[in-house]
Amino acid sequence: MFPFVTTCHYILSFSYGLKMIRLFPSLLLLFTLSVQATDSFDSFQITKSLAEDGFAPAQVRLGWMYANGEGVPENDTEAIQWFLKAAEQGNADAQTSLGWMYANGEGVPKNDSEAVRWYLKAAEQGDVNAQTGLGWMYANGEGVPENDIEAVRWYLKAADQGDANAQNNLGVMYANGEGVPENDAEAVRWYLKAAQQGYTLAQRNLGFKFFVGDGVSKNYVQAYVWFSIAAAKGDTDSKDMKQNIANSMTSSDIAKAQKMSQKLWDSLDLGNTGQ
Repeated sequence: MFPFVTTCHYILSFSYGLKMIRLFPSLLLLFTLSVQATDSFDSFQITKSLAEDGFAPAQVRLGWMYANGEGVPENDTEAIQWFLKAAEQGNADAQTSLGWMYANGEGVPKNDSEAVRWYLKAAEQGDVNAQTGLGWMYANGEGVPENDIEAVRWYLKAADQGDANAQNNLGVMYANGEGVPENDAEAVRWYLKAAQQGYTLAQRNLGFKFFVGDGVSKNYVQAYVWFSIAAAKGDTDSKDMKQNIANSMTSSDIAKAQKMSQKLWDSLDLGNTGQ
């Protein structure tokens, strides 16, 4: 994860990998086959056989198995080798994975320029994770000169594909006037898109917008609702904000907000933490 605090309330982030296998669309068939194996070792053997035959999606999957220690001892150096084999075939998933490994110094010395190089290759193929990662690198000047306009351009490409991480980050850029003219209404629009996908940071950011009335009418009930959702997913700042808001609300408004929170909680993708 790459957290970047832009203000005390707005959070810019990029998370990719984090020692967790990401199920890219091109790996779906391979994943289906491998989970039918009786254990992680069998899954590893099936994947390794396909990878050795040069099947790029299997090479990516094998790389993450090494990175996560699934069916084999954890070995980031070996993971890099398999990612590289697939990346050299033009596989965007592998290129994004390599970018993440270089950005975090996993299996290779940390090298932001190399991370950018691999992210760019994948981003130009439309890979949403790479586009978000590349946007983050431009926003923070890592591996490239800081360039908020380029950051916004790449975030927008990923956000338009529905990536909640990019949508939240785009909201941050609008809220802070970075790479685009400051526009709180646009910030709210993008936060809402990400928040409705269950993205925790966006839920917190949206709650704050309702609390202060930036880009949207001040509404303590709505602020309480979004802070409640984020707090229930472990966000401590949202928990504090929820408690503070409650002190300024009537008991009937709190009851209304709690009912709305439960209904929203039941409808959201709670696996999308944004942490």
